[in-house]
Amino acid sequence: MFLTGSGGFVGKNIINYFNSKYNIYCYDRSMPIILKEKIIIHLAGKAHDLKNICEVNEYYEINTELTKNIFDAFLVSDSKIFITLSSVKAVADEVETELTEDYPPNPITHYGKSKLLAEQHILSQPIPDGKRVYILRPCMIHGPGNKGNLNLLYSLVSKGIPWPLGLFENSRSYLSIENLCFIINELIEREDIPSGIYNLADDVPLSTNEVIKMIAESNGKKAKILNLNMNLIKVLARIGDFFKFSLNSERLQKLTESYVVSNAKIKEALGKPLPVSSKGGLLRTFQFFAENA
Repeated sequence: MFLTGSGGFVGKNIINYFNSKYNIYCYDRSMPIILKEKIIIHLAGKAHDLKNICEVNEYYEINTELTKNIFDAFLVSDSKIFITLSSVKAVADEVETELTEDYPPNPITHYGKSKLLAEQHILSQPIPDGKRVYILRPCMIHGPGNKGNLNLLYSLVSKGIPWPLGLFENSRSYLSIENLCFIINELIEREDIPSGIYNLADDVPLSTNEVIKMIAESNGKKAKILNLNMNLIKVLARIGDFFKFSLNSERLQKLTESYVVSNAKIKEALGKPLPVSSKGGLLRTFQFFAENA
């Protein structure tokens, strides 16, 4: 197995999941791309930068050009399976309905645009006989070792700090790292799953208020949810845009927006249930947070 992005959250979990099955070669971008392995899993990417401190060209150098180079090398190699991690944000930063694979792409951020360009390059190339190519679009991935907005939420709630955004009603899809690894394993081992684009998400979307309650319950506490005026919160977030507060407009959107992702296509292709439920996966993540607080 040829793996990029081995040092990231997903990469480390892929190594733990597959190291008993395959010899894993962890690629470093300083090395030439030489593919000798049957399976290529391309995870390396420039993540979306909430602090807006990275250079724009970094997204395109890593998310677009590196993906193109590795995929082009795959096409002329003896490798058989190419799996790359794109993102739902390659399609849309906001969705009003359930996001399916047929949703017209219109990314706004450089992160999303760079991911979409990589997808378009892959889709523009004919796939040689005997090869399989999978573009995976996960929503928010979580699990032990994860850092991000869920970690921030957990820290806030576990300290007994009231959640002030109770009036923001939303519904969000999440993806357990266990389910992601399970899906990748199925794609590798089964030849009956067609090449193509697949959205990845757990089965049931949850509201942020539900997640807050789960965090509190996992700590043996009762959730403290405040229903502060929504307009006031939005004004404070806009102020945070200028003064670098922990709450800014982009973070507020991520914490309160609805973003429901359909996993119907991958579930139909698999023909079997995902091993971890939406709530079960989140509870495992929160347990890890508690043990490593």
